[in-house]
This record gives sequence, structure tokens and C-alpha cells, in this order.
Amino acid sequence: MSETATMSNAEHARYRVTGMDCPSCAAKIEKAVRSAGVEDVKVSTATQIMTVHVSDLSLQLPEVERAVSGIGYRLDRLGGPEADHEGDIDDLPKDLSHITPAYRRALWIVIVLNVGYGLIEMVGGFISGSQALKADALDFLGDGLITFLGILAIGWSLVWRARSALIQGLFLGALGLGVLANTAYRVLVQQQPEAELMGLFAVIALVVNVVAVLPLLPHRAGDANVRAVWLFSRNDAIGNAAVVVAAALVAWLGSAWPDLIVAFGIAGLFLHSSWSIIRDARADLKTT
Repeated sequence: MSETATMSNAEHARYRVTGMDCPSCAAKIEKAVRSAGVEDVKVSTATQIMTVHVSDLSLQLPEVERAVSGIGYRLDRLGGPEADHEGDIDDLPKDLSHITPAYRRALWIVIVLNVGYGLIEMVGGFISGSQALKADALDFLGDGLITFLGILAIGWSLVWRARSALIQGLFLGALGLGVLANTAYRVLVQQQPEAELMGLFAVIALVVNVVAVLPLLPHRAGDANVRAVWLFSRNDAIGNAAVVVAAALVAWLGSAWPDLIVAFGIAGLFLHSSWSIIRDARADLKTT
């Protein structure tokens, strides 16, 4: 009875989250909010909107904001204390001063590097016969497209961010299914990739990841801070390192299995991310 009464008296607040680009980021943010004593929280990967339901806005929101900023993400409140429950859904953050021309240029550099090398690495995967390279190329394309959506969506309403993310999630999911299907076929034919080419493209991918992070570092204090920037870089580098190790194992063992196992792992994680984007986008569209 008391729980029902508490839920009925709960107030909600929405924030735009800057510095997240994947479902694992959303999960970390939700965990941080719950550690601050707020259980009812939802972070949308599609629209980068966090919604919290609390019993006391003035007491609990400062704790929520401290918890999220403490793990490396920026929050901009959508609407204010006076906003009604219907009217604040498409509001923009009141302070967009951190979205500077220099930061926009840095984002475009990241987009070009990620999408450009993602396409190159995909071609390299076909040339070398490596499924792991193709799967890693999806990660580059995914990062680039999510960043592209983020820069386009500055100033967009929630519903249009959700629609854009839904299309993006479907497109990336189709790419992931294609790699999985091709990998499954390669399991049957057991065609060994060219380990030298595979390793070369994977090492270049590591370099591209580092170069992509550098333009964002000067803006870490105003937008995605250094923890978030290096979190993304680290996760990408782990995938690249796995491909390098797989290339070495292919050369050493004379077997295609290391390449196939890494491909299944990366493509599976990528499909999970794509599904999370689609799920959140559909939920946001339903809400609006």
C-alpha cells in the first residue's frame, strides 16, 4: 500500500546525457543513479535522455547529478522545476555553451576517422578473408554513426532523435547479421584468412582509435570528460587487440578458428548494442 502511494506521488525529471555512446554506458549511468538512492531510472541509448522518478526533486536530484558526473558524464536538465509533465518532453538543455564550434569540428574528425577506416577495414576483411576484421569494422562504423547522430541531433526534439536512432539501429543490425551469416558460412568451408594482412589492418585500427580520441581531449572538461573518452577508446582497443591476437594465432596454428571465434564475439556484442538502440528508440517513440 505504501509502495503504491509512493509511486503515485513520485515526480520525474529528464536530462540530456553527454558522453555516452553505447548500451554499456547507459547501464553504468543507471547503476550510478541507483547507488544514489533512486531506483526508478531509465537511460535511453537512442536519444541520450535519462528519466528519473523521485519523491523529492530538491533533495534527490543533486545526489543523482553528483553520481552521474562522478563517473564521467555531463547532464543537462530538460525543462525546470516548473515544467509540466507533458511540456518538457521536447525541451532542449538551457545551457548549450559546451557545444562549441571547436567541439563540433572535433566530432566531425572522429566521424570521418571512424566511418572512413570502418569502410577500409571492411574491404580489408574481404581481401584477407578475415571475419574478425569485418566484425571490427562494424565497431568503427557504429561509433562513427552514433557520433554522427549525436552531432545532427543537437537541437532536435526527442521524437526525431528517436526516429533517427531507430533507422540507425536497424541499419547497423542488418550489417551485424550479414557478418554473422558470412561467418557461419566460413565455419562450413574453413577458409583460412591471410594472417599478415589481417594483423596489418588490426594494428592500423589501433592507431586510428588513438588518433580519433586526440581531437576530443581538449574538450573533455566541457563535454565528455576524460574518463568517458578513454572508456570508449579502451573498449575499442580491446576489440582491435583481440583481432591482432587472432591473426597471430591463425599464423601459428594454421587454422581459421581463432578468426571465426573473435568474429562471432565482436559481431554478437555489436548486435546486442544495435538491439538496445532499437529497443530504446521504440520505447521513446511509444512514450512520445
